[in-house]
Amino acid sequence: MNDCLFCKIISGEIPSKKIYEDDLTYAFADIAPQAPVHILVIPKKHVTGWSAVMGESDELLAHLMRTAAIVAKQEGLEETGYRIVSNCGPDARQTVPHFHLHILGGKELSEKMA
Repeated sequence: MNDCLFCKIISGEIPSKKIYEDDLTYAFADIAPQAPVHILVIPKKHVTGWSAVMGESDELLAHLMRTAAIVAKQEGLEETGYRIVSNCGPDARQTVPHFHLHILGGKELSEKMA
């Protein structure tokens, strides 16, 4: 998609700090981190969000979750723990309409989710 921020990051049009990449997914450091480790994991295929995943393959969705686990392990979060968050829509503060997972860790996270 031409005007999608994350699609531009995937294409290299907008720079990012790449953490992980494979054929289906791309992971990069969040530019406004909410924890010492804050990484976004996105599918390379443009999918707008959770509401749009119904038409996607189970392979892509499972691969995205596996990528999150790989990245968390790679970043040393496996022992101490981490949070995976996905915002869906404007009320949940999804600011980029491209399906993505946030991996947050590197410290004890608060119980508050809002």
